Amino acid sequence: MSQTIPVALVQMNSGLGAKDNLDTIEARVAEARRAGAVYVLTPEMSVVFARNRAGLQAEAERWENNGAIARLAGIARENGVFLHIGSLAIALEGGRFANRSVLFDPEGEIVSRYDKIHLFDADIDGENGYRESATYAGGDTAVVADIVPFKLGISICYDLRFPALYRTLATAGAQVIVVPSAFTVPTGEAHWHVLLQARAIETGCFILAAAQGGSHENGRSTYGHSLIVSPWGEVIAEADGAEPGLVVAELDLDAVAAARQRVPALANERAFTLAPGPLPFASDLKTQAGN
Repeated sequence: MSQTIPVALVQMNSGLGAKDNLDTIEARVAEARRAGAVYVLTPEMSVVFARNRAGLQAEAERWENNGAIARLAGIARENGVFLHIGSLAIALEGGRFANRSVLFDPEGEIVSRYDKIHLFDADIDGENGYRESATYAGGDTAVVADIVPFKLGISICYDLRFPALYRTLATAGAQVIVVPSAFTVPTGEAHWHVLLQARAIETGCFILAAAQGGSHENGRSTYGHSLIVSPWGEVIAEADGAEPGLVVAELDLDAVAAARQRVPALANERAFTLAPGPLPFASDLKTQAGN
């Protein structure tokens, strides 16, 4: 008998202050619950989408006695849903922050948390360099949460470009993997859909990607297009552009086993080594090319 799970993604245009963003989350979670969702995912940096380090220092709290966490726990409890905050900034010792995903159960208890592993540090010709590691401390532990009736792998935004993480989550039992994000418009237009579909196909998992969208108070513009991808790589639900809103769909968990049976890439994986030095048979290849 097929088992379907109603889920919702919140697409946001988060601002600089925590209160307004928390109000938005509260309203959207109530809307999602009315639509039947039992699991609700928000984007990366849902609670504060700061302009700079000073903005984070003014708004982001430490993990202990965190006011935003307390309110979010109450929202989960009041609506009786698994509430998954895609990420929020948590102040750490030493002045940096964790980009942390937090999952609450329907009683408002924290059942899992994950710190974004991969940080975007890049020097781009003709543009200013960007050092996410100057502000954030990267995590070092992959996480699969068991939130009956499915196992949930967790990632955040730039993690999407590192397929080994997703394979690790899938082989650890994940049936659904989340990618809460704040993709820029140029990279979103170029890579968002194809990367999410690739991760779904490679792992045989549902991919849930709640996104930031639109022009933000911090001066950034994000791509939106929150979407849900099936284990076969099909987009089964998507937000219309960058406007804030809600995406609701039902996940048929039988589709995970079906996709993995049709293409058993996880089961067929083999260990291998990289040959040192010249490629094997390189001299033969050169001889053939010369004939």
